[in-house]
Amino acid sequence: MMSQAAASKTKIKTEKTAILFYTIGFVVIGLLALACLLPFILVISGSLSNNAIISAEGYSLWPKGFTTYAYQTIFENAKTIINAYTITVLVTVVGTVIGVVTIAMTGFVLSRPDFQYRYGYSFFLYFTTLFSGGLIPWYIINTQVLHLKNSIWALILPSVMNAFFIFLFKNFMRAIPHDLVESARIDGASDFRIFSQIMMPLAKPAIATIALFTALHYWNDWFTASLLITEEDKHPLQFLLFRILSSASVVVDTSVIREEALPSETMKLAMAVITTGPVLLFYPFAQKYFVTGLTIGGVKG
Repeated sequence: MMSQAAASKTKIKTEKTAILFYTIGFVVIGLLALACLLPFILVISGSLSNNAIISAEGYSLWPKGFTTYAYQTIFENAKTIINAYTITVLVTVVGTVIGVVTIAMTGFVLSRPDFQYRYGYSFFLYFTTLFSGGLIPWYIINTQVLHLKNSIWALILPSVMNAFFIFLFKNFMRAIPHDLVESARIDGASDFRIFSQIMMPLAKPAIATIALFTALHYWNDWFTASLLITEEDKHPLQFLLFRILSSASVVVDTSVIREEALPSETMKLAMAVITTGPVLLFYPFAQKYFVTGLTIGGVKG
């Protein structure tokens, strides 16, 4: 009886400790989530505020002098926004698909123990993460050798391959038993069939992780456009945002509006909301694979 009573007290004490631990954990995580959410609230609130009040009094969590004038000013030239959106979505989708396929194929080959030169190629890829040729050779190759200047492919091809993602996928593949490959080969399956029908379905977490990071890179990339794109009808959304952030003047119907006539501060925030929104909507769909792919791919191997 005494032992049962002691065990019961220990169980109750353990349950209370667990409840306290989870309560503290939820409170801390909730506060951290709120801290991460506050900047977005400030941006949305500022974009809906009066520009003069924002300039004089600063930002707040609630709009000051509620107005949508900043959004109206941006969408006065809706054609430019829609065109930039189209370019960005096209580059993000095409670049992500090509990037994921090429990275997955490279990682799969390097993970194969029957590939004789896997260590040499792995070292070559690793070497590129430590040293690079620099910006000038990169620019010369893209413009003089590949002739990508003012081409949509200039926004896609330079970022297709990523050594870190290749190693991430390679390590994930190594966690899958090689016996599956051997069994499929005995049954007469080709390498491409093994890759597409056996390995790829098992690698959904790694694929989702790589796709998310790759898509975020393409969506947020403005630097490549600033170097390789001079035609305004091929400017992506982030480069358009960069132009607005660097100068408060915009082009509306081919005429330049004076800086003082624009809601410069609130317009910058409104443009940030417009460019960030789709990414916030996309992330929840990949979240369930994201943590698994990142931890397994990063730890194994």
